[in-house]
Amino acid sequence: MKFLVLGCGMQGRAVIYDLLQSSDVKSVLATDVDLSGVEGDPLFQDDRCSQQVCDATDEAALRAIMKEGFDVVVDMLPVPFARPVAEVAIAEGVHMVNANYGKDLYNLHDKAKSAGVTLFPESGLDPGIDLILCGEMLRYFDEIYELNSYGGGLPELSAADNLLKYKITWTYEGVLKSYSDDARILKEGEIIDIPCETLFDEENIHYVDVPSLGAMEATPNRDALRFVEQMGIGDSCHTAGRYTLRWPGHATAMRPFSNLGFLSTEPLKKGLPSPRDFLREVLEPKLQLGAQERDVIVIRVEAAGMRGGEEERVIQHVIDYRDRETGFTAMNRTVGYTASIMAQMVARGEISSRGVLSPLYDVPYGKFMEELSHRGITVE
Repeated sequence: MKFLVLGCGMQGRAVIYDLLQSSDVKSVLATDVDLSGVEGDPLFQDDRCSQQVCDATDEAALRAIMKEGFDVVVDMLPVPFARPVAEVAIAEGVHMVNANYGKDLYNLHDKAKSAGVTLFPESGLDPGIDLILCGEMLRYFDEIYELNSYGGGLPELSAADNLLKYKITWTYEGVLKSYSDDARILKEGEIIDIPCETLFDEENIHYVDVPSLGAMEATPNRDALRFVEQMGIGDSCHTAGRYTLRWPGHATAMRPFSNLGFLSTEPLKKGLPSPRDFLREVLEPKLQLGAQERDVIVIRVEAAGMRGGEEERVIQHVIDYRDRETGFTAMNRTVGYTASIMAQMVARGEISSRGVLSPLYDVPYGKFMEELSHRGITVE
C-alpha cells in the first residue's frame, strides 16, 4: 500500500508514524509547504518514508504528486484545503481521508462515486470516533429517544494549573472558533438555539461524571440537530446534544470573554486585529502544554431507547493520555491514528463503498475497535 500524507504537523506526524508501524505499508510520501521542521526527525528516517515540498494551494503541484500512484491521500491540512484536495483526488482517481467535518464535501458524492473514489471526511476524534460510537448506538437500539455526545481535549487535572483550567491540545484558533459558533440542542422535544455569546452562561452548562476523571463541565458544541437528521432518528428522539468537555471552572473563566465580545472576528478599527485574534495572541503562549505534562482526551456517548421491547440506557467512554515514549499527545494519537486506520481500511478494501462516506454508517465497527485497541486506545 502506498500513501500520500499532506501536512507534517503533529497530527500529520502521528498519521505517518502509525502508517509505518504496518508491514503492509510499502511507502509513505510526506509533504508540506515547509519541511524544515522535520529535518533530523527519527520518524522520517524510515526507508519507506520520503519527503517532498508541496504547496497545496498549487493545484498543478497537487495533481502532479497524486499522479504517482497512491492508494490513499491522507489530508491533514487546515479545513480550507479539504475541498480543493478532494477535487484533485477525484480527478486523479485517488481515495482521500481527512479529519474535518464533511459538509463541504457532501455535494461531491455523485462525482466521487462515478469516478470510483472514496472520500472519507470526519475520520479523526471529534468528528470521527464519536460518530463511529453513535453509529453503533444506531445499530444497537430499535428506537432512540436520547442521544448525547461529548468530547474534550484538555490537560490532565494536575496540569490544569491556570485560571482557565485549560492548555492547548489542538490549534487554539480551532478552539476559539468552536467557542464562536452558535449551538443548537434538542431538549424534551423543544429545539433550543444557543447564541455563541451565551455558551458559557450558567443555564447552558451541565456536569457529567467520567470514570477515573470525576466531574467534568459540558457546554453546547454547534448543531446537534444536523446529526439527528443525518441518523434518521428525528421521529423518535426527543433529547439530543453535542457538548464540549472541560474541567469545572473553565466556563466561569471564559464567560466574560464570551459575553463581552472578545470572540468576535470583526476588527474594532481598520488595521487592527479582531478581538478574537487579539485574545489568541495574548493567551496562546500562556496555555502551552509542558514537555513533561500530559493531555487527556475524553469521548462520551450516551444513548437511551428501546431494544427488544425494553428500555435501555448505554454510556460509552474513550479516554486516552499522552504517550511519553513516542511524545505524541492524546489528541495526536486519537486524531492521527484514527485517520491512519481509516486510510488503511480503505486501501485494503475493508471499506469498499465509493462516494462521500460517513463514520456513522460506513465503518466496520468491530474491525475499527480492534485496530484502536492494538494502539492502546479502548472503549469502556
